Order: sequence, then C-alpha cells, then structure tokens
Amino acid sequence: MGIVSSLLADIPVPKMCPVRQIFDAKSIEDAAAEYRKNMQAAGVLESIEAGMSVAIAVGSRGIENLPLFVKLTVEDVISRGGKPFLFPAMGSHGGATAEGQRMMLEGMGVTEEYTGAPIRATMEVVEVGTSSVGLPVHLDKYANDADGIIVINRVKPHVSFRGPYESGIMKMLAIGLGKQKGAEICHDAGFGSMAENVPSIGKELLKKTNILWALALLENAHHKTAKIEVLHAEEIEKREPELQAEAKQLAARLYFDQLDVLILDEIGKDIGGTGFDTNLVGRYHTPYASGGPSITRIAALDLTEPSHGNGNGIGVLDFTTRRFFEKMDFEQTYPNSLTSTVPTSVKLPMVLGNDREAIQAAIKTCNIADKRKVRLVRMKNTNAAEHLYVSEALLEEVNAHENLETTGVPEAFRFDDNGNLF
Repeated sequence: MGIVSSLLADIPVPKMCPVRQIFDAKSIEDAAAEYRKNMQAAGVLESIEAGMSVAIAVGSRGIENLPLFVKLTVEDVISRGGKPFLFPAMGSHGGATAEGQRMMLEGMGVTEEYTGAPIRATMEVVEVGTSSVGLPVHLDKYANDADGIIVINRVKPHVSFRGPYESGIMKMLAIGLGKQKGAEICHDAGFGSMAENVPSIGKELLKKTNILWALALLENAHHKTAKIEVLHAEEIEKREPELQAEAKQLAARLYFDQLDVLILDEIGKDIGGTGFDTNLVGRYHTPYASGGPSITRIAALDLTEPSHGNGNGIGVLDFTTRRFFEKMDFEQTYPNSLTSTVPTSVKLPMVLGNDREAIQAAIKTCNIADKRKVRLVRMKNTNAAEHLYVSEALLEEVNAHENLETTGVPEAFRFDDNGNLF
C-alpha cells in the first residue's frame, strides 16, 4: 500500500440512499409533429428557392432530438428544391480541427447517412464585417459561400457569464459560425465582456449575411425537448432573451443549499461546455457567473467517450481518477481553453488511483469533524439530475422537502477489486 492509499484507508464511506428530485416534466411527446406545425406557422420555407445552396449550422452540444431536427430541416430544404449541407458551428471545439469537428457531429448521430446532407467541415473563415464594439466578424467559409444559412441550437443559461443572450442562437452566430478565429476574438477581452461582445457580433452577422431562420430549442430539467420555436432572422434579437428567461425556469437544480461532497460519475463535452453544468453545482471557472449550492469538495470519476479526450472543466473540480487522467487528451483539451482564455478549466486536480480513493479524499478534506456524518451526493452527470444517491446525513432534509423523495433504502457503495464503482 502506498502512502496516499494508507492516508485514505481509514476514511469512512457512508451508505447511500437513492433519491428522486421532482422537476417540471412538461415536454413535447412528438417532436417531429411539433416541428412541422411550427415550421408551417412560421412560413420560413418560402425563403428557399430552387437551386439555392443552404448551410445548416450544427453545434457540439448533446441536444435532445438534435439529429432528428437536422434531418427534418434537410428534408424541408430539399422539398423546396434547395441544396442543403451541414457545417460544424462550434468555435474551437473538436481540437480546433476540421476533422475533429466532423467527428463530434458524427459522434452525436448527426451523420450524412442519417440526415441526408453532406458535412462540409473547415476551419477557414471569411471576415464579413465589424461589430458595434469594433470587433472583426468572421464566418465559416463554406457558410459564407452558400446562398443562405439556417441555425439550429438550444437556448439555455451559460456556464461562465450572465446576460440577456447566453447560450443560444446569438452565441452560435458570434462564436460557433466564426470557428476558432471568431471564438478567439470574442473571448480575448475575457468573459467580463462576453454579454456585450456576443450580441454585437451576432447582430452584425444578421445584418451582413443571409441568415434565413433559426430553430431555437428549449429543454426541461430532464433534458427533454420542451419547446421548439422557428425564428425569422429579424425576430432573433428580440425573442431570444425571452426564451433565455424561460430556459432558466426550466433548468434542473440541486435541492440542497450546502453539501460537503459531490461525486460526479462522469463529465464531458457532450454534457456541457465546461464538462458539466456549472450552474447546477455552483462551481464556476470565471467570476462572471454565480448561483447554485455551496459544495466544499467535488470529484469527477470518469470522462465520457463522446468527449474524445477533451477534459475541459476538470480544473474547476478538486479530485479525479487515474482512469480520467489517462483518457484526457491535451491536444483536444487545451485549444478550447487557449481560445476561451480561461486556463483554470483545464488545470489538473489531485489524481487518485481509483474511485474509492477519490471519494475518500473528498471526504477527508471537506473539513467536518465527524466524517461519518458527511453530507454527500452522488450523481451520474449533471444531465441526469433527477436520480441521485445521498448519504444518510441528508435523509432528514430529503424527507422534509416537497420536491425530494427516497426511492430505496441506504446501501454501501459497491466497489470492484480495483476500487472502482460498479
């Protein structure tokens, strides 16, 4: 037994009880039917003329029904005689390479075979104007060469700043469509200027390019599609802040104000831009966002496969495992941080040999006198906030909360012979 293992060997690991968090479950049962109804009502297809080349912007987030919405959009464009193609609109993600961004789309199920449209991936951009705050505005070269552009994205709270436009259509215009170059320019002034820079660049793109329409998606706390809105280009500026406010009301949360330890089974780029929902756990990598619970120690045990080694966000946490570290690819991770100018998110926390030691290290360092009474929560990831495991010290609080209910009885963590969770 090594020194680290010996220091942690006697740290008690509590029994955990399965708990359900109750959220607003309103969602759209038939996403395709709702899409078609809203498309017909919006009348945007009239902007497509026979022979037009149409670039469809698709980002890097794991959005519910994203492949379906892309496929339906492709079919609609073709039905009008247009020639659609897909292009990655994800700034510096995918290692800031064309092939890496193509792989991210395909990893989310947005493939040429399924959608019926080719993917044209490039990191080359064209400068199309100057924003109201003096920033150059860039656009993906293939999108610039197209006759029209359609944007598909989810509207939700951002993990790093606050403003009327956070994650959504305007941010995809400003950062996603501008590729690594556009993302770098928008981030260079820091996240303190993001609430101003994003709309200033987005509005210039709306003015200077042929954005046909945007498909704005909202999800509930279960990450199911809750709303589909089709926005004419001229509606985006006014309508998106209203959708942003609605998204914040729908978002998942932890119904605990204070925890000693949070264990995340996994983080990853398919879960959030910073690997996890910073708003949900109250842990941020910039001073321009706040809110959420106060949690003394957080450990992430694994990195999702769709992240392709991008461990962005691990630096905001306190502990991880050797398994995570060995999956982490610096060539995939660092471009995102260099472009965003936030190195904090990719720093390495303490790396422990296995899951048990990572959990014990978090408990040992959480600064409570009686480690047997640790207030600990375990969750799969921040996209799966409905079902949790909580330590016995939290059960009184669970039983008193109208939005929490136990779904089983306390049981010990189950580790395999290597010290990892089953």
